[in-house]
This record gives sequence, C-alpha cells and structure tokens, in this order.
Amino acid sequence: MDTEFRSLGSTTFKQPKAKGLEPDQCFYIQNEAVIRGKRKLDLTVDPPPDLAIEIDITSRTHPSIYESLKVPELWRFDQGKLKINVLQNGSYVEVAKSLAFPNLALNDVIPKFLEERQNSWQERSDEGVPSVGTRTD
Repeated sequence: MDTEFRSLGSTTFKQPKAKGLEPDQCFYIQNEAVIRGKRKLDLTVDPPPDLAIEIDITSRTHPSIYESLKVPELWRFDQGKLKINVLQNGSYVEVAKSLAFPNLALNDVIPKFLEERQNSWQERSDEGVPSVGTRTD
C-alpha cells in the first residue's frame, strides 16, 4: 500500500496519574512523520499510536484505557473475530472499515491470512518439522 509506518511492538504507554497499557502490537501510521527519529516518546507532547492491536486469549482488553490515552483505532481479536474500534467523541465505536486502511476489507483479509498461516504450519508439521512443544530427542 506504499504507506510509511513505524511499529512499536508491545511498548508500554502511560500518562502521569493514569493507568498504562501494553498492546500486543501498535503502529504509528498517520503520525509516523511526527515521531520519526525519536528514541523516547512522551504522551504529554507526542501523539498516541494511531493503531493498537490486542489479541484476547488469556486476558481481556480494557478499551477504556485506550480511550483515556486517545488511541484513534483499536483492533481486537476475540474468539477468532476481528473487531475494529475507532474513537468517536471519546468512546470506541465498532466499525466495518479501518481509519488507517479504509480501502482494505480487513474482515475478509485477516481471516484468510490467518487460515493460510495455519495451513502453512500444518503443512510444515506434516513434512516432519517439529511443532512447538514437541521433543525431538
């Protein structure tokens, strides 16, 4: 898509006197140029990440913390379903299209991608590549 972005992975974000959060993955997309070259971010002056991604497996995401940090977009994977949430008037609203990728049908693309990855792992496992947790000795 020829879009500049910066991934900050699972960086911990916190504002003074507020709860912090650590997304599974986060990105600066629209504000990538604003934080370019910075080694340390200060959310009192720098914008929050444009997109945070959470995969709810063992714990639940608390959108209110993302709302308080004003993260414009939050993707949540819960029970194999992608939920795209955008910040509107200080609260998240579930929408069909991403702010960061409005021309990409994420609810079609992501499940196909995950299925392809799963099939790829299964094929590798079938070919004798040890799966995670399998001892080879």
